[in-house]
Amino acid sequence: MPNGGPVPRPSEETPVTPPPRTATLFHDVRPFGGPARDLVAVDGLLVAEVPPGAVVERVDGGGRLALPTLVDAHIHPDKTSWGEPWHSRRPAHGIAEYVAGDVELARALPTPVAERALRLMSHAAAQGTRAMRAHADVAPAYGLSGIEGVAEAARQLAGIVDVELVAFPQHGVVRTPGVTELLAEAAASGLVTHIGGIDPAGFDADGDGDQLGTVFALAEKHGLGLDIHLHDRGAQGLAPLRDIAARTRALGLGGRVSVAHAFAVAGLSGTELDETADLLAEAGIALTTVALSATTILPFRRLAERGVRVGLGSDGVRDSWSPFGNADMLHRSWLAAWALDARLDEELEGCFRLAADGGAELLCLPKADLRPGSPADFMLVDGECVPQVVVDLPRRDLVVRAGRVVARDGRLV
Repeated sequence: MPNGGPVPRPSEETPVTPPPRTATLFHDVRPFGGPARDLVAVDGLLVAEVPPGAVVERVDGGGRLALPTLVDAHIHPDKTSWGEPWHSRRPAHGIAEYVAGDVELARALPTPVAERALRLMSHAAAQGTRAMRAHADVAPAYGLSGIEGVAEAARQLAGIVDVELVAFPQHGVVRTPGVTELLAEAAASGLVTHIGGIDPAGFDADGDGDQLGTVFALAEKHGLGLDIHLHDRGAQGLAPLRDIAARTRALGLGGRVSVAHAFAVAGLSGTELDETADLLAEAGIALTTVALSATTILPFRRLAERGVRVGLGSDGVRDSWSPFGNADMLHRSWLAAWALDARLDEELEGCFRLAADGGAELLCLPKADLRPGSPADFMLVDGECVPQVVVDLPRRDLVVRAGRVVARDGRLV
């Protein structure tokens, strides 16, 4: 025989010993402000104790408060001027004028979309955002550059922040020639998870066409979700909402359709609110709110009681629409509490839960409740309890994603 010896049979081969598992032990942390204890992460999940024989990596929590990382359910990274030279905004009245401002700003900014989006999304992750639903404009003025730029930023942040990407027709589908074709191209690109829409009654009603028919058909054809902006109030906003519910039921798209802003719902109360909530829950339609004001924030606790999933988002961040925004979802929880005049601990904690649990449910992510079996996604801050953290907005000393430290002192590592 070659080499002077027999060839071993498969059953006689020496078994390969697998390497020992690695466990990360976060020592002396206080989940939700409770008693100090350890959190143990293995393979991206929290476990009750260190597995036998595991190699332990120890991180000292210093008695800090442990809280779930948050979900930004609605953000526009392609529009941002975050980190760019100051942009002076001019008066705008109505969506059409804001859209014109978007184009002017995009042409004026020297930095490509991918770089600006990455800068903003990295900042969001360092402040404790574990996932986001990002909207990128699709229009003849940009082509698919917004989609491609945000997708590239998401690729670079893989494992740090999960990104769902919406092809958003900010300029309208019916009123702007060429948008339908660009949406179809985006839908077939493999880059997006959702098709968007915008105010089919108040803004995109010019000309002949059926915006909702177009976007629902694209979503059904390509197996995508839908996320439709509805800024219209009163009957003008409620009629499209009912149409969306009917189409969702007819096509069996329950659980894959969201409506952003839904200002018409924010204006409801009593029986009318409950009936609308029941309609949305039955159709499987989720809502997102961005805490703009007391009159536009959704009554998310009442909606959740009726079975409607509601998430919280940043919306635009330092774009042509507004100089405000910072992509910090803890600060957005503060804004929600401010808009609602929250005073009680349960009200303040409810705003935090909207950003943590509401967003996770909307994006179909497991809840990061800091219990064994949940994702090892949390942040450590100096604080007493959740309500106090919402009010005081402490620095994120440590951000952990899938058991790995991804940020310290508000910066990615």
